[in-house]
Amino acid sequence: MIPGVLTVAGSDSGGGAGIQADLKTMLALGVHGMSVVTAVTAQNSLGVQGAWELPVEAVRAQYRSVVDDIGVQAVKTGMLASAELVEAVAELIAQTDAPAVIDPVGVSKHGDALLAASALDSVRTKLLPVATVATPNLDEVAQITGVRVESEGEMREAAAAVLAYGPRWALIKGGHLPGDAVDLLTDGSEEHWLRAPRHDNRHTHGTGCTLASAIASQLAKGQSVPEAVAAAKEYVTGAVAAGFALGGGIGPVDHGWHFRAGPER
Repeated sequence: MIPGVLTVAGSDSGGGAGIQADLKTMLALGVHGMSVVTAVTAQNSLGVQGAWELPVEAVRAQYRSVVDDIGVQAVKTGMLASAELVEAVAELIAQTDAPAVIDPVGVSKHGDALLAASALDSVRTKLLPVATVATPNLDEVAQITGVRVESEGEMREAAAAVLAYGPRWALIKGGHLPGDAVDLLTDGSEEHWLRAPRHDNRHTHGTGCTLASAIASQLAKGQSVPEAVAAAKEYVTGAVAAGFALGGGIGPVDHGWHFRAGPER
């Protein structure tokens, strides 16, 4: 049976991030992707021109429709937009017997806000506590915890600040630091440092969505959290290296890179 993974996120009309990136990643990694759309965006390579969140009842109905009939082996969240949506999704995940990968999306690659400031407290107190793995980048760490990371050595402090809100594991993404792309995965007792060479490629739209979806896909296939994160990091590194120009701005990572580069990982 093919494992099923549910993404709860916004739609990216340009196809590089959000629901579209999630489903492409899941297909590439051999799981069945399903979706709960939380918001519709008008979005392209230049930025987000508009965003419209769905009513809470529509989000809840989509989630229950999938989980009650089909079931899920993992859940991944992305853009949740408002405090009401954050709290509703957190409640739904708490009732679901499956690992949850929480990507606390706050700002798009182009700097556009994707989460209301009023929703931050709900992320801290409702969403992070139900996470199997939380995957903030350094901007999101600062937004959520107030901890600003400017060097690799400060990533431990960031992880501790995120773990204080209750996720089982924190993956602190150090992609915004100079040098190699370094991430820290920890549950507060064991540490896993993941390193990859930095590729000189500005076409990185959808990196965070893709990584979180890849982790959820590997968890759904039965891997442990450290195994799933390591495999996801490898997949995303290849996708970033193969990122391509699209439109006049920042292009997407290539979700199908390993179909051209070699067998499924």
